[in-house]
Amino acid sequence: MITLKNAEEIGRMRTASKYAMEVLLELKGHVGEGVKTSDLEAACEAMLARRNGVKAAFKGYNGFPYCLCVSVNDEIVHGMPSEKRVLKEGDIVSLDFGAIYEGFYGDAAVTYPVGEISETARKLLSVTEASLYEGIGEVREGARLHDVSHAIQSYVESRGFSVVREFVGHGIGTRLHEEPQIPNFGVRGTGVRLKKGMVLAIEPMINEGTSDIIIKENGWTAATRDGRLSAHFEHTVALTDKGAEILSAI
Repeated sequence: MITLKNAEEIGRMRTASKYAMEVLLELKGHVGEGVKTSDLEAACEAMLARRNGVKAAFKGYNGFPYCLCVSVNDEIVHGMPSEKRVLKEGDIVSLDFGAIYEGFYGDAAVTYPVGEISETARKLLSVTEASLYEGIGEVREGARLHDVSHAIQSYVESRGFSVVREFVGHGIGTRLHEEPQIPNFGVRGTGVRLKKGMVLAIEPMINEGTSDIIIKENGWTAATRDGRLSAHFEHTVALTDKGAEILSAI
């Protein structure tokens, strides 16, 4: 069931979502050659300690043990911070973070370069981020959900990349994952009607090569089957009287 949010509830989600993006933007300064992915988790924990009333959404969620998802290069989502994983020049690193404020969730993700990266990697990051805004551009009263999906898919595939099928965006509210699911592929004119009060976590996950994935031995981390790069960007978006509002925009 899709739960519509009122203005007060969206206000709480705005606070949670903006904080999620604030954390990700601050973490950009911590990303660099020689940094352990566990260092990024520690920095995230330190930020949380300074913010009264805000909690991490992921830690403990279905048993996930960290505040931050850190996915490097071929890892798509749900990468686990580790003292053994050290960033190096030319890597790309996807950071996914969710926050809870007064019982409501916000969710955001970005992918950062580590130093100088390849032209292909730069293009992948640019196309993935742009596809997110292509999808957001379809969020309006009366539109169909898969208009969002189709916009992302068509933008990405026309530029030579592939869309992950197994992981999708989602509704969000008093739970991290609510209805509806938001695939990053679909047929325009299909899916549920978008209504005022819907809040959506839109998150294209885009691969350099094949869309096929594997799940690593830790049971959480998804990676590309062919070992090529993957990028991930996400915003929490509310449909209000004024149209689509990116709650996680800073």
